[in-house]
Amino acid sequence: MEHMAEDPATVAAVTVTPCEDGPLLVRGPFTLMTQDGRRIDPGRATVALCRCGRSSTKPFCDGSHKAAGFRAASEPDPPG
Repeated sequence: MEHMAEDPATVAAVTVTPCEDGPLLVRGPFTLMTQDGRRIDPGRATVALCRCGRSSTKPFCDGSHKAAGFRAASEPDPPG
């Protein structure tokens, strides 16, 4: 039987969006894993991942960045 590659136009893309002063939003068909290779059930199709390190539900965001005064742009830092 011949194996056919999936058409890239029909495969949903995963997007990761850094939110200004907030989490990373991950949308699309993704798999979240521990560094040991165990799957982490995100419980939903779109997740917010902590960037500030203060969340009590890591790796997920719980909104702690607001109280912590976390600051980060949505854009990458300029090279330098």
